[in-house]
Amino acid sequence: MTQDSLSYRDAGVDIDAGDELVERIKPFARKTMRAGVLGGIGGFGALFEVPRNYREPVLVSGTDGVGTKLKLAFELQRHDTIGIDLVAMSVNDILVQGAEPLFFLDYFACGKLDVDTAADVVKGIARGCELAGCALIGGETAEMPGMYPVGEYDLAGFAVGVVEKSRIIDGSTIVPGDVVIGLPSSGAHSNGYSLVRKIIARAQPDLTLAFDGEATLADAILAPTRIYVKPVLALMQLLPVKGLAHITGGGLTGNVPRILPPQVKAVIATAAWPRPKLFDWLQREGGVADCEMHRVFNCGIGMVVVVAREDMQQSLEILRDMGEPAAVVIGSIKPRNDGEAGTIVVSG
Repeated sequence: MTQDSLSYRDAGVDIDAGDELVERIKPFARKTMRAGVLGGIGGFGALFEVPRNYREPVLVSGTDGVGTKLKLAFELQRHDTIGIDLVAMSVNDILVQGAEPLFFLDYFACGKLDVDTAADVVKGIARGCELAGCALIGGETAEMPGMYPVGEYDLAGFAVGVVEKSRIIDGSTIVPGDVVIGLPSSGAHSNGYSLVRKIIARAQPDLTLAFDGEATLADAILAPTRIYVKPVLALMQLLPVKGLAHITGGGLTGNVPRILPPQVKAVIATAAWPRPKLFDWLQREGGVADCEMHRVFNCGIGMVVVVAREDMQQSLEILRDMGEPAAVVIGSIKPRNDGEAGTIVVSG
């Protein structure tokens, strides 16, 4: 008995939809182009020439996703900013070593491709690349029937940057007396969302009601991760930056020690900055202890910059001129005794 001929579409993969997505995202990718790009979206590989203004260029790479924040994006049907989160997580990570992000690649995987949803996601990725000054030069869209629930997808990203070998930032020059500057976050960024979702499940709030001014709780929860590349690069061009820490999972107490020499500690005072209302709500509704808040969430500080005390005022002025008006001194570097934690958060 002759059976009907099967196609890839019969198996759940729509090649035409994939081709349509590529055409839809090309205009967004073009907006991110910069010097060094030798090929655009659609090839088998992405080509980028190392900038010639570097004498001893060192490539710095980073890869990440956005974690379970995606689950809330699915539930709330908001896909236009999750791509900014994706870019931010990688470019902010390579920035802390002094690297200028050069290019970015993304991986989008789903069970059945919804071109409109995927285009919204990639539009956000392109916007994130614009904010970081890096080029979106490639990626992969994988349609895998049976691998993901209907309406869900997964995201991963990969960024490559470059830094002059002599200007790599590793925290080794940090000494007692240096100051810690904090750059504000937009909210929880892309970390701690397993706990966020647990708190939402317990509190059962109406996410559509006004929460903070005109913003709803949904707006606050899904606010995209801030990208700190341009102001921090501008600061590094003018003054020596001793250390940088991207405050991701692990919070202030887990991330700041990663850049400190063993003989020093950072003492950070929470009274130095206004904590976003979202964290007050999460702590109250979840009954979360202070120490747990500081090791899970950024609590309002998304990037930490360590500079010499004599450079403090000028650093603040540069950052504020470059779009960080709320940059503020949040602490100082002090000698560390045996057995002490690398970062101590105090309420005063």
